[in-house]
Amino acid sequence: MKTSLRQAATPQHPSQPRRNDRPRPKMPSSGHHPRRRFLGMAAGAAALSVVPGVARAQTYPTRPITIVVPAPAGGPSDAIARVLAEQIRVSLGQSIIIENVGGADGSIATGRVARARPDGYTIELGIKSTHALNGALYSLPYDVLNDFAPIAPLATNPLFLFTRKTMSANNLNELIVWIKANPNTASAGIAATTAHLITAFFEKETKTQFAFVPYRGEAPAIQDLVAGQIDICVGSPLQLPLVRAGSIKAYAATSDTRSTLAPDIPTFTELGLPSLSFSNWYALFAPKQTPKEIIDRLNAATVQALAASVVQSRLLDLGDEIFPRDRQTPEALGSLVKADAEKWWPIIKQAGIKAE
Repeated sequence: MKTSLRQAATPQHPSQPRRNDRPRPKMPSSGHHPRRRFLGMAAGAAALSVVPGVARAQTYPTRPITIVVPAPAGGPSDAIARVLAEQIRVSLGQSIIIENVGGADGSIATGRVARARPDGYTIELGIKSTHALNGALYSLPYDVLNDFAPIAPLATNPLFLFTRKTMSANNLNELIVWIKANPNTASAGIAATTAHLITAFFEKETKTQFAFVPYRGEAPAIQDLVAGQIDICVGSPLQLPLVRAGSIKAYAATSDTRSTLAPDIPTFTELGLPSLSFSNWYALFAPKQTPKEIIDRLNAATVQALAASVVQSRLLDLGDEIFPRDRQTPEALGSLVKADAEKWWPIIKQAGIKAE
């Protein structure tokens, strides 16, 4: 039988006053009601509970940050990442490492970021294809809509239909005639999901046929186009200097109106193919469950970088239009990704477009 400590205590002598009868020492007055003391302690505990998050936001980052680019060096994503990196480095006070990971329309790089530790030290410069369109084309080991924390949208641009410089066609109609005269022998370089989508739509709308040639990024695809190894490639405004130099030709733009960088290149819409109206975008993402205070810190640094005149000038040279300031938020990026998935997934599936 267990005995309590009180029961086991030696009984007091009857002549001694009971413990409860002893006069209690008078405690100094605290000047506070006990309930008030309790509420004060509770408030202090609540304040302490938020200190780790505040401290984390104040100390982050303490080491270099890696921006994973889902394409080889030299492409449009890589160019934007390197333009931003220097300004973000200044804002955060840490080195920014650019890591290029090509392959599978960017899904290899995106998957790596999805699996990364959500501590703000591995983020991705994602694009419309990697974070919206690939979900309809691939069986992915991650969820493009739910496995990432949006940081900020960066810039948007149109795409262009380019050909090798020796192409005999002088305009889009003549190009279509040439492709029809060379069914399945006309080769189209596919460097990303966006290029794949536009090329497949072009093929469907014009009733032409291509031999699709996959590439790990736009840069190597354009290199082969310049060398005459392929006939056609859909690419970014980054390639417009090659058009001016006569190294490749350009026939149409996916923008609604003509680009200010290439006002002599007509749009698909004005050439009678409005279904090819399309804009690409670039944005920063972190793994899901990255703490909000770290996302906010990265967003603030990104917004500051986009406001720098050197960044604005360089992105304009690349043919990119920066998103308006009120749309440079994680919430706006999340809405953009969702809207594009809701719009394009049914179109991709209905058109029967498959990953190459």
